[in-house]
Amino acid sequence: MGSTGRPKVPLELTDGERETLTRWARRAKSSQALATRSRILLASGEGLTNVAVAARCGVDSHTVAKWRRRFLERRLDGLVDEPRPGRPASITVEQVEDVVVATLESTPKNATHWSRAKMAERSGLSRSTIGRIWKAFELKPHRADGFKLSNDPQFVDKVYDVVGLYLNPPESAVVLSVDEKSQVQALARSQPAFPMMPGMPEKRTHDYVRHGTTTLFAALNTADGSAITSLHRKHRAVEFKKFLAKIDAQVPEDLDVHLICDNYQTHKTPAVKAWLERHPRFHMHFTPTYSSWINQVERFFGFVTDDLLRRSDHRSVQSLESDIRAWVKAWNENPRPFIWTKSAEQILESLGRLLKRTSGAGH
Repeated sequence: MGSTGRPKVPLELTDGERETLTRWARRAKSSQALATRSRILLASGEGLTNVAVAARCGVDSHTVAKWRRRFLERRLDGLVDEPRPGRPASITVEQVEDVVVATLESTPKNATHWSRAKMAERSGLSRSTIGRIWKAFELKPHRADGFKLSNDPQFVDKVYDVVGLYLNPPESAVVLSVDEKSQVQALARSQPAFPMMPGMPEKRTHDYVRHGTTTLFAALNTADGSAITSLHRKHRAVEFKKFLAKIDAQVPEDLDVHLICDNYQTHKTPAVKAWLERHPRFHMHFTPTYSSWINQVERFFGFVTDDLLRRSDHRSVQSLESDIRAWVKAWNENPRPFIWTKSAEQILESLGRLLKRTSGAGH
């Protein structure tokens, strides 16, 4: 049977073009967009159909057709994103590559990261050109996200355990994601806020007066998104036991209870262990250390913070707790479960790639 796919103009690569594309495709820190385009052209140069190239490179066949056409029209220069209408582009593909590689693999003198001004000075290009190159390759040197890799020796087993509860929950049981949001402060702004107006956002003073703290205990039902909560002024084992008793009272007696918790010592005290032994339907599942991202209740706390706490103005802890209870009540009237999509294998593969990147960062 003949090969499938739309008829295509033959794409032949010179030795120099093949060498350049191979270098771009294999560079460990190059932009993924440039690397993908290079792999598309290398595969096309083997005579494969667009459909076959798309399957090999993990892209859509229309994407393959686009970059084949661009390459046939302008060769290597065609790998740069389309210029806006106007005068002909004066930036070469080598200059673009130089900016991308320098952004990813170096830092400027006396600075931790590149700015448009510093890169423009280094490359001889304008600041606006640097900005367009960074935007085309989705580079944001001014931003940095935090992370901390787990050193838990049982990391893999715990990931499989917790993710298994999300994707394949046990029958005749409820799975609850549990944690405490401690040190929730009752803050009173020093002056009243200026309300939002057309063309002007709401304005609040940066200073405030503290009126005490409370702790929000929450157990998020991973199946339906509803939450069991309690408020306590402290978060010791005593308060955690009270919260467990509340969960026991609200969950139907014929269901087992699987609790996903972090490794906070309060969850493992002798008193808590003794309580759990007296309530055999309760089963504890602990997340790996430094892995709060795997505990769904953290996303619930994020909504509490964004919707209520970030701009709150409370003159007493009692007022703060009243508003939190009202917020939780409204949440439970229309709960929204968080849908977990990644398998344990996908998570571990992603972390494996991150480890390779961090382990090679100093080389």
